[in-house]
Amino acid sequence: MADLKTLDKQAFDKFISENKVVLVDFYATWCGPCRMLGTVLDDVNKELGSTYPIAKVDIDEQYAIAKSFGIMGVPTMIVFENGKERDRLVGFRPKQDIIKALKGE
Repeated sequence: MADLKTLDKQAFDKFISENKVVLVDFYATWCGPCRMLGTVLDDVNKELGSTYPIAKVDIDEQYAIAKSFGIMGVPTMIVFENGKERDRLVGFRPKQDIIKALKGE
């Protein structure tokens, strides 16, 4: 499985609307917990990426997207279902928490 794709506005809109359940990680390159979470998300992506696609949004490069979802701190992960926010995880989370959020458990 390839590295997680970083989305711009056009790719973001397409990503959340084309897939049933997806996870978007809002992050910043300067954020230590975001870097730690990156390795966890890589593991989740290897395990579940074909069923639950995962992508990233750099809040500094895509400020408008982050603002539109009220992202106040990073990392913040949002699970979208059919283009609508279903769940939100703020801060570093272990792999099992992320998997449960994706599966709606």
